[in-house]
Amino acid sequence: MYTIVDIETTGNGIQGNKITEISIFKFDGAKIIDEFTSLVNPECEIPYFITRLTGIDVNMVRHAPKLRDIAQNILEITEGAIFVAHSVNFDYNVIKNEFKSLGLSFVRKKLCTVRLARKLVPGLNSYSLGKLCSSLNIPLTDRHRARGDAHATVLLFQQLQKQDGALETIQTFLNARSQESTLPPALPKIIFDRLPTKPGVYFFKNQKGEVIYVGKANNLQKRVLGHFYDKSSKEMRLCQDTVDIDFELAGNELIALLMESAAIKKYFPIYNKAQKRKPTTYTIFTYEDRRGILHLAYNKVKSVPSSLGIFYTLAECRACLQDLCERYVLCPKYCHLQENVPHCSHYSLQYCKGICRGKEAVLSYNKRAVMAIEELKSTEGSFVLKEKGRKSHEDAFVLVRDGIYAGYGYIGQEENISTLEDFMAYLVPRKNTLETERIIRSYLLKHPNKLAVFPN
Repeated sequence: MYTIVDIETTGNGIQGNKITEISIFKFDGAKIIDEFTSLVNPECEIPYFITRLTGIDVNMVRHAPKLRDIAQNILEITEGAIFVAHSVNFDYNVIKNEFKSLGLSFVRKKLCTVRLARKLVPGLNSYSLGKLCSSLNIPLTDRHRARGDAHATVLLFQQLQKQDGALETIQTFLNARSQESTLPPALPKIIFDRLPTKPGVYFFKNQKGEVIYVGKANNLQKRVLGHFYDKSSKEMRLCQDTVDIDFELAGNELIALLMESAAIKKYFPIYNKAQKRKPTTYTIFTYEDRRGILHLAYNKVKSVPSSLGIFYTLAECRACLQDLCERYVLCPKYCHLQENVPHCSHYSLQYCKGICRGKEAVLSYNKRAVMAIEELKSTEGSFVLKEKGRKSHEDAFVLVRDGIYAGYGYIGQEENISTLEDFMAYLVPRKNTLETERIIRSYLLKHPNKLAVFPN
């Protein structure tokens, strides 16, 4: 048993969308056996552009039943039936969210006539309801009204059932493991299935082949599927516009992040927040006080004449200081992790050799402080970060030369690489940006052992 559904809404995104009209035809596979159609008072304004499209205005729905008044009718007619709609996720999710706001559960098996038509009638220029009906000679009246569109979808579904392999295709689509009801209506399942479960970047593309979203993932297939389960308005619009997905393997999260940053700046996809914002930058610096003790402190870059590295959040800057303080057994007071205290009593850095209490010689303390400062300076020179490659027999690297990100590359594990020039031969050159500097700095904080320094 099927219930073929169409709704008209206020068009305020998935979460804020309110139903203005609903039409449901109960269909036994051969004929219509029941119908429920009604205008709905959305209890809010209807935008003018929606009225122009559907003809439904505030006056038409003023005395119409509210959704809560007809919720039981909808539950009863759809109970035990497969929920069928053209671009099913839109209609289904709007109804589900509206019912949730009423404290009601709405869970039904779904079937999408867009995806079904793409599979059973391939090669058409468009699979919109209007174009499909025109291509298949299906009468469509009262376009953009719930009953007209729902009845046309019934006739479309009848024709699709007659196509070769229709029964097997419908059964496959209804299989919970097939993910057919989850994927975007215009995205062939074969494209999703070829996505690997490895780290890399992915590119959502529209009908024109334009990149509309770039993302990175440690597991490409799992992350992409997450977009399809996300019911936010932005994600629903993204899925509606996606007809293809491309990808590029990275081998590891670091290079995936760098690839993603470069791709966003190359394509400026409409669904990405373009990395245009100029962030406030922070730095660590050092000075000697009147007792001769070396301090490590932090401030905004513009306020410091000589900096030891750039950080793009205050939290990253303090985290770096805390890490140095812990590894070189420095005093939190003289690393400015505690201010205006006579001696240190940090909540997590418990061990200090007593410089703040006069129990350690200044010379002894300064030796360790100099070592921490030298470590910070080393990241301003030339170094390589080594990571996992895309395949089991290769390694990946990220190269920073004279403090500037130069790119990344992959090297076979059988190769003998020992100099900076050796790495240059395998380098994929990339531009240095504020975002790549932030990515590399953040990575160094978490993985200082992956650093291989070269003399300039």
